[in-house]
Amino acid sequence: QVQLVESGGGLVQAGGSLRLSCAASGSIFSINGMGWYRQAPGKQRELVARFRSDGSADYPDSVKGRFTISRDNAKNTVALQMNSLKPEDTAVYYCNAVVRISGSVNINSNYWGQGTQVTVSS
Repeated sequence: QVQLVESGGGLVQAGGSLRLSCAASGSIFSINGMGWYRQAPGKQRELVARFRSDGSADYPDSVKGRFTISRDNAKNTVALQMNSLKPEDTAVYYCNAVVRISGSVNINSNYWGQGTQVTVSS
């Protein structure tokens, strides 16, 4: 099994910054994608930032220029630096990893962290 553990959420005023971190552990052969998603009350989960399998980063327009994703492949960690936060960024943020757990079977599975709350006050 694979576990994703997030940290770094909290309460911040609009215009402030937060940094989220996520560490993957367990039966990992390779990680073929890592990223962050968020879900606000009454809304669907949406992409915040992710690394594609080719290593390039992907951001929606809503966070582009304010959020930066980074990754340490050796440690199986991913971080999200969030600057210029807005009240509409308030949500539960989830770490996601696309993991291959077997070297002999080329199957990738999606794993999610437990979520960390980010609240931005106006």
